[in-house]
Amino acid sequence: MAPQGSSQTLLSPAELSFLHSSLSSNPPIRPDLRAPTQFRPLVAETDILPSTNGSARICFSDGTEAIVGIKAEVEKTLQALHHSSSSQNESADTNMDDDEDDTKDATDSSAIAQISHTHLDLSIEIPGFRDDDALPIFLASMLTETLLSTPHLSQKLHINTRWHWKLYIDVLLLSPPLSYPLPLLSLTTHLALLNTALPRLKSDPGDDPLFDDDWAAAVPLYAQTQGERNRPPITLLVMTVGENIIFDPSREELAVADAVLAITVLSTGEPEAPLRILAIRTIDPPSRLTPPGVPDAANPATAAGASEASARSTGPMTGQGNNAQKQADLQEKEKVWTPPRGGIKRGLIARVVKAVIGKGGVGEEVLEGLAGVET
Repeated sequence: MAPQGSSQTLLSPAELSFLHSSLSSNPPIRPDLRAPTQFRPLVAETDILPSTNGSARICFSDGTEAIVGIKAEVEKTLQALHHSSSSQNESADTNMDDDEDDTKDATDSSAIAQISHTHLDLSIEIPGFRDDDALPIFLASMLTETLLSTPHLSQKLHINTRWHWKLYIDVLLLSPPLSYPLPLLSLTTHLALLNTALPRLKSDPGDDPLFDDDWAAAVPLYAQTQGERNRPPITLLVMTVGENIIFDPSREELAVADAVLAITVLSTGEPEAPLRILAIRTIDPPSRLTPPGVPDAANPATAAGASEASARSTGPMTGQGNNAQKQADLQEKEKVWTPPRGGIKRGLIARVVKAVIGKGGVGEEVLEGLAGVET
């Protein structure tokens, strides 16, 4: 899905053609002179909102800014799931007494996976968009799916078979989206989750929950200790122009993209393979909606001169197929802008994945930069 409010750029076909040629060169020349893997400079801070379990703010150098606040509440788990797990335990006890413990563990894990979708309520507000518009709903669904795909979060929010934590994540984009806002919202949510802490449980695991009132004893949702290095996933935006791969594209660069990918990665903590891919999604490139250029041969103001020049250069050509080929050759020769149809080759996707999750790649570099923010 292309960002409806930011996909329309005020660039002429000639400017689009020039920008596409610049980004297709080797090495690519970006409008702001960034390297292909370089992100926009940003300012990040955490713990900025009072009365929240966690919060964060990120502001890019172009003025795009996002704030995320997280509140946690204790909710009662649906009784239907509890009865279902109880019936499964009774059936397992009747049929296979030897596998009682294994069946109980599997049932508990299944219950956690089933109720995980009730553990998270993520909403996104974007200036100029209604809450029920396609873009906020699509972005909220994408971020929710990536968070729930990690077992660590489901385990942390699970208290017992009757109670669980529910996170309310409010994402606010403070400025109109100057580019596709998914990476900004994902990075800000990542920092807010790292800053989130839950009250320490004082009661027994099977009893009704009773928590410690001392906030200094709160347990981080993602503890960054020596033995535990779990981190929330992040989503990066990557575009391709020709054979070139460009990270963190601007609005002008997206206007000439051949393909756009949203890649979600998760830290594994393993030295040999520090990251793994959670999801790869294709984003409808806004370049598809740009106006095509008009070749000189089809322009009434220049048609006569262009036809004479083409006749001298290409010679006489007859037939419908020759005319079509002649028109295509003229467009290629004159470098007239033609909106791309989309699509990406498998080999290029493999190169993108390697650039993201490879050792010392872009994903690891982004996570190291976020780890430097004090939470």
